[in-house]
Amino acid sequence: MKDKIKIKICGLRRLEDIEIVNKYKPDYVGFVFTESKRQVDFKQAKILKNKLDEDILTVGVFLNSDIDDVIKLIEYNVIDMVQLHGDEDEEFVAKLKKFNNDIKIIKAIEIKDNDIKQNIIYDNEINIKKWEDSAADYLLLDNGKGSGETFNWELIGDIKKPFFLAGGVNSKNIKKAGELHPFAVDLSSSLEENGFKSSKKISEIMKCLNEVNYE
Repeated sequence: MKDKIKIKICGLRRLEDIEIVNKYKPDYVGFVFTESKRQVDFKQAKILKNKLDEDILTVGVFLNSDIDDVIKLIEYNVIDMVQLHGDEDEEFVAKLKKFNNDIKIIKAIEIKDNDIKQNIIYDNEINIKKWEDSAADYLLLDNGKGSGETFNWELIGDIKKPFFLAGGVNSKNIKKAGELHPFAVDLSSSLEENGFKSSKKISEIMKCLNEVNYE
């Protein structure tokens, strides 16, 4: 039996968002702690976490944040996992693991595909290989532009470490995404209407993922 693909819904910032995800129960939700229209602070995230179904894990999204700020969120149980998008190195990962060896860490990698030439493919392979040998638990593959658009999935290749697939995943392409065997898919803007999380779109994506997992 194949492993079920998990789902992370990122960018929650309102109590209304929490009500929606509590209804549909994705595996993970993301709180963004870096500059973004979806950014939340410690106080907001704590309120949201307290209202969240305890079976849903929270992922803190960071970009070159002070490690003490990350640790504080772990210490106060605001986040269950850490997602790193910046220049954080292996030492940064090691310090988080030293503070809490059980904390799961996702390292985001930008997949470059604007010009599919040999050097681009080589750069992607080198970057993925570097973090495959990391103490980080998962990789997250994205185009790195926050555009909500897909990159060329043919560039992913063979990856040993389990990975989250991000960037433009939606109800129309999730079946194709499933063929890549990601550990999880990561969605945000594709689940919004007028800049806010949509119950209708989240219901639709959960139904589509269920079909992929049980086909």
